[in-house]
Amino acid sequence: MKKILQTATAVTLSLGVLAACGEGNNDNTTDNAGSNQGNGNNASENNEEQGPLVVGASNVPHAEILEFAQPLLEEEGVELEIVSFNDYVLPNEALAEGELDANYFQHVPYLESQIEEHGYDFVNAGGIHIEPIGIYSQDYSSLDELPEGAEIIMSSSVADHGRILMMLEDEGLITLAEGAGVEATINDIEDNPNNFEFSDNVEAALLPTAYENNEGDAVLINSNYALDAGLNPLEDAIATEDADADNPYVNVIAVNSGDEDDERVTALIDVLRSEEVRDYILETYDNSVVPVSE
Repeated sequence: MKKILQTATAVTLSLGVLAACGEGNNDNTTDNAGSNQGNGNNASENNEEQGPLVVGASNVPHAEILEFAQPLLEEEGVELEIVSFNDYVLPNEALAEGELDANYFQHVPYLESQIEEHGYDFVNAGGIHIEPIGIYSQDYSSLDELPEGAEIIMSSSVADHGRILMMLEDEGLITLAEGAGVEATINDIEDNPNNFEFSDNVEAALLPTAYENNEGDAVLINSNYALDAGLNPLEDAIATEDADADNPYVNVIAVNSGDEDDERVTALIDVLRSEEVRDYILETYDNSVVPVSE
């Protein structure tokens, strides 16, 4: 295992145990399996010849979703190997180095920013879910209670700044320059009636720690890190981002250009979008993670 993957934890799970989680496949999965049998299992044999599909993922919810999907994917002849990461940098480095076949941790604007910044030859192979950002506070139970000059702590990930600021604008707390949109920065704030102070120098993975330590009046935390820290976005956040169909922050499967047509990758996308996996996401995360259809 190369250097990048040595920093991550490979998730090894018994497929026999996971098979119990995957009982009761939906009609699509059954139809696909029947189709493979009708073709002499050619697709399965081809997938097996290519070896395991190695996918890097954030611990929660991405790796957990992949773990649930693992036995379903095995039925399609694809062996899935999951490598767990706890940051936003290494999964793309490992993918670029060829140590991963795909990764599953990032939303579209972040993927696009990384491609532009690092010159990665990545493509979006398909969207799977949305993780609404939550606003958390130790001292206040609603946004209306935030005092004059409150410190708002947000991710240092520039790709999330527009998302966060648009959320605060939707809540009526600030006004952004016209047309700023998803690329908005703090400099695009035109009206800040409560004179909030914004701190944007905290790594996303450390936001739950900032909240637990009460380092600001409000902390905006990505749902994957909130869940990983034992927070329930629906119960613990004082406000959450809308996860409607127009939300551009869909978490995707990213691959190196040309690999989007790999049969193992397309099988992974199909399984992750299956009714059984969608139901698992909704039942497990109770709308803190919202599946998408495309």
